[in-house]
Amino acid sequence: MSAVLIVGAAAAGLTTADALRRKGFDGALTVLGAEAHLPYDRPPLSKQVLAGEWEAERTGLRSPEALEKLDAEFLLGDPAVALDAARRTVRTAAGRELSAESIVVATGVRPRRLPGHDGLAGVHVLRTLDDSLALRADLLNARRLVVVGEGVLGSEIAATARGMGLDVTLTGPLAAPMAAQLGPESGAVLGELHADRGVRLRLGAAVDGLVAEGDRVGGVRLGTGEVLPADVVVVAIGADPATDWLEGSGLKVERGLVCDSRCRAAEGIYAVGDVARWEHPEFGVIRLENRTNASEQAMTVADNVLGADRAYSPIPYFWTDQFDAKIHVYGVLSPDDEVTVVEGDRAERRFVELHHRDGRPVGVLGWNMPKQTRQHRKTLVEALTS
Repeated sequence: MSAVLIVGAAAAGLTTADALRRKGFDGALTVLGAEAHLPYDRPPLSKQVLAGEWEAERTGLRSPEALEKLDAEFLLGDPAVALDAARRTVRTAAGRELSAESIVVATGVRPRRLPGHDGLAGVHVLRTLDDSLALRADLLNARRLVVVGEGVLGSEIAATARGMGLDVTLTGPLAAPMAAQLGPESGAVLGELHADRGVRLRLGAAVDGLVAEGDRVGGVRLGTGEVLPADVVVVAIGADPATDWLEGSGLKVERGLVCDSRCRAAEGIYAVGDVARWEHPEFGVIRLENRTNASEQAMTVADNVLGADRAYSPIPYFWTDQFDAKIHVYGVLSPDDEVTVVEGDRAERRFVELHHRDGRPVGVLGWNMPKQTRQHRKTLVEALTS
């Protein structure tokens, strides 16, 4: 193979490039990125960068010297706009046409926005480094923040902003923060933690829209008619895979770029990271949005680009840090799981719980017990590989 093109210059794309070189690929390697920044890490954006604990430069995934040693051409600030799968050619916004024997799609996701409020000052989403820096600048001049969305990102932003001293309200349709990711019991514990730290919880309520004061946001209107006053609003209602540029490519796009168990969307075309939706032998067709998956999937994709035939069947894993809580989750949890606390105590906010479905272990959740959580992960591995 003489050339590989990676479309996406974040963690998944960079790790793929790095893995290809380490596994012996010495052909032409091109990394195309929509953003102008060199590859950086996203998890710190809602925590350390937003809080001002890290400078932007600290988020870089590799030093300039390490990137130079990759011997890859980085084409940044030029998003892909079309793919000819048969010719394995990508067209960019700047009019470039880039061809390669193998193409790896690593374009990630784009945050959803509330409709009808484009151009209203004080309204933010958080996906990129520039998003995080812009939000921080606004928060430094604000007193009241409303976060719309009680998932991982919304909960992390609420915790960070509260630590900065803002009056924070967290709203969303579910009954507890991260209930969809943690289940109702641990979600309720997280809600108690947020409330104890001064976050106002207005959960279980639909958002009807934003209230404007001139050209700036003034609040969030709930479906009940109640208005939550705000100087700044963050919209964290999920994200959609960045696949619009694949329209007309002939590839199957359905809530992500659909792949087989080898993360292959078509001959010579692979997907990795948040954009990939692939066949997992235990969990069916899934898509994972987390940093761990971006790195682990990249290793398998690099192998398969180089001629291996490896299925990608990880034990899904993600973590979140909020206030003094460090939460680790292995597997795929569901609100309907049968849940058993096997170590510690929820009341002390230090515990490990096992999730079962149809009598079979499907997940492990640990709260401030990382070592014990890893030990119980073995139960999950044994169940899924037996």
